[in-house]
Amino acid sequence: MNFDYSDSTKARIAKLNAFMDEHVYPNEEKYHQMVHASDDPWQTPALMEELKEKAKAAKLWNLFLPEEYLPHGAGLSNLEYAPLCEIMGRSMWSSEIFNCSAPDTGNMEVLAKYGNDQQKAKWLVPLLNGEIRSAFAMTEPEVASSDATNIETSIVKEGDDYVINGRKWYTSGAMNRNCKIMVVMGKTDPSAARHQQQSQILVELDHPGVTVVRPMSAMGYLDEPVGHAEVLFENVRVPAANLLVGEGKGFEIAQGRLGPGRIHHCMRLIGCAQRALDMACERVEQRIAFGQPLSKQQSVRESIASMYCKIEQARLLTLKAADHMDKYGNKVAKNIIAAIKIVAPKMACEVIDESIQMHGAMGTSQDTVLSATLAYARTIRLADGPDQVHMMQLGRNLVKQQAEKKA
Repeated sequence: MNFDYSDSTKARIAKLNAFMDEHVYPNEEKYHQMVHASDDPWQTPALMEELKEKAKAAKLWNLFLPEEYLPHGAGLSNLEYAPLCEIMGRSMWSSEIFNCSAPDTGNMEVLAKYGNDQQKAKWLVPLLNGEIRSAFAMTEPEVASSDATNIETSIVKEGDDYVINGRKWYTSGAMNRNCKIMVVMGKTDPSAARHQQQSQILVELDHPGVTVVRPMSAMGYLDEPVGHAEVLFENVRVPAANLLVGEGKGFEIAQGRLGPGRIHHCMRLIGCAQRALDMACERVEQRIAFGQPLSKQQSVRESIASMYCKIEQARLLTLKAADHMDKYGNKVAKNIIAAIKIVAPKMACEVIDESIQMHGAMGTSQDTVLSATLAYARTIRLADGPDQVHMMQLGRNLVKQQAEKKA
């Protein structure tokens, strides 16, 4: 593959970097202060809407949407989107400015690919316009949700409706006041074949029987104003028309949704790690210990070099995965998607941790982005499938492929 970006991609990189320099980095502290000073921590500050309008005007909007969804997005390939997603990943809250934040990106792709005309008009259009936010309700507290076939939430057909009962948690986005719709995964037929038991259905957050029980912290962070919620569904009755595609298609939809979502997380994590390295390089020149800057210490130089190597390795693997997704499709690229999902979060954890070490006490404080990005990176080792599941599946696939070569 060609490791040089196209001229159009280079132009977008420059444009996005300029936007970040002018509008995002200078507003990071202000944004967090507005969140924490608010009487309602789940209400997105007005600053976000101002920045969204600027992003729309700059044509930096819905960058994640591929060509088949034009004119709603930029029409970029995964390979073209990768460096842009990385740049957005340098600031924890900036993806929303460009309407490129999870779980909305995955939900928009699901609605665009699987939704009917009514569902698209009611929910996809306002999501594409950045007017509302959404949530994806899959993980459950009582079962090992790393195996999606364990999901116990019931979706039972009664006349022209479906009745939903169950409990979800870590439903990302459901705490936000602007979250209006959830994509809920549950079982419509427990007696069907293992991967045909699940379905996905649209449920409004304020629907009768839906209770947002509490916010869930991740590594001590509540991630205000977006948040992750525990959500209870008690005899929630919704029209049958809310079902996506049809009964038994939930697992298929989930697999299609998670492929791009996984690599988007990896792209953002590379941005987190790169910023941590940049900060470390500045820090070690500023701090004097034992009569000289930290950058003169051999152990510090070795750590900096190791951090650089780890980031470059993960970046190249991410780009290769993106390229394979573009050329061969997500299904064919499943092995390399699994590989980068294993590699990138662990890499980010290691790099950010080293940067914290070089920052000393400040690295653990609220005065830098490092502790929050470390928590994010550690959480992503579980999100969209834990490391062990990806390693199990990747190892199985590689052994099978080798056997097929010999046959």
